[in-house]
Amino acid sequence: MFNSYLKVADRCPVCSEELYHHRADDGPAYLTILVVGHLMAPLIHIAFTRFRPDPMVLATVFTIGCVALSLYLLPRLKGLVVSIQWARRMHGFGQAA
Repeated sequence: MFNSYLKVADRCPVCSEELYHHRADDGPAYLTILVVGHLMAPLIHIAFTRFRPDPMVLATVFTIGCVALSLYLLPRLKGLVVSIQWARRMHGFGQAA
């Protein structure tokens, strides 16, 4: 579905479905922030209250974790948004050729 990390291909390489008219915009980024925030915030609280690490260690570990999880989830959530648009025939997906 993607040509590169976040660039959606103009056509599906398997079924030749046109994908160029998708409108994912900022939706995947907001969803990524929502998911990462809700996963990492309780973990930060648990790590701080149970283990009491040095603040710099805690910040470093969770910064790396948040960045890694964000980079992992962002293309998957963009694919999800584009697929929801396709399934609901939004933004030109339902037009007859």
